Amino acid sequence: MIEKIEEGLYRIQVPLPRNPLKSLNSYVLVGKRSLVIDTGFNMEECYSQLRRGLEELGIEPKKVDVLATHLHADHLGLAGKIAKNFFMSKIDAEIAVKSVLEPDYWKELAELYIKNGFPEKEAKKVTKIHPAVKYTSEFSGEIVFLSNGEILEYGDFSLSVISTPGHTPGHICLYDSDRKILFSGDHILFDITPNITFWETMDDSLGDYLRSLEKIYELEVRKTLPGHRNFYGSHRRRIDELREHHKRRLEEALSAVKKGSTSAWEIAQQITWDLLYENWEDLPTMQKWFAVGETIAHLEHLVLKGEIRKEVGDLIRYLPK
Repeated sequence: MIEKIEEGLYRIQVPLPRNPLKSLNSYVLVGKRSLVIDTGFNMEECYSQLRRGLEELGIEPKKVDVLATHLHADHLGLAGKIAKNFFMSKIDAEIAVKSVLEPDYWKELAELYIKNGFPEKEAKKVTKIHPAVKYTSEFSGEIVFLSNGEILEYGDFSLSVISTPGHTPGHICLYDSDRKILFSGDHILFDITPNITFWETMDDSLGDYLRSLEKIYELEVRKTLPGHRNFYGSHRRRIDELREHHKRRLEEALSAVKKGSTSAWEIAQQITWDLLYENWEDLPTMQKWFAVGETIAHLEHLVLKGEIRKEVGDLIRYLPK
């Protein structure tokens, strides 16, 4: 499905089969040089839909530039199939490459989650079924690294790169100050809340995310174009809602620690998740993984604020101050 947003700017809704996100918003800036912002998973259902959309716009694969707002496979997965030039931040590119080329990457990540109470059998399952393992890009060309403040010109659009770490360490947004259009990737979503997980390369991913929201709040934005779902809404109103959301989640995590839960696995089960399952046991393994990762991020934020303390041994424990 192609939707014209305004002259020279289109959205292709790329399906994400068997994924709770449902679809990805792939934005296409059409001109002498055309740009695709985010692509979908590296799977045939995604590729056929994106390819049909590009063909309808008169764009051939391998003759278009592609930009990934961040490293997740639903955003960069098809870059290898369609990109002439591929752009993303250096830090996210390095993590994406490491996750593909270094055999120990997923093993070490699973071990970290196991230390946080995640069942070993399920953690090992994640290393085989994670979207980043199954659907990432096959891109083998040179990646053009983007820096904060850099300007990209496509057609009548002038896009300023804004570093917005949080959802991933190197997440970026794009902002056209003349048109007051913000391409927000997964930094701001309107119908769902972005997953803010723990990253070993970040001391405080939640704190970084909240600071990145502040940066975007100051912009004058007429239209915010997110990576998923609906794009009709005020970015400032949504940022206020996201701040309140994380405030409540921090309160729930702190309350769980005070009541005696010590591992991220235990604490995650006492946090309110917007998921269509009544019992924690019924959650799919990947949803448990994302929930525990987000719980760790909130617990680490509380540690840095001095509201709880952390003990690291065979298991990682979060304790009242």
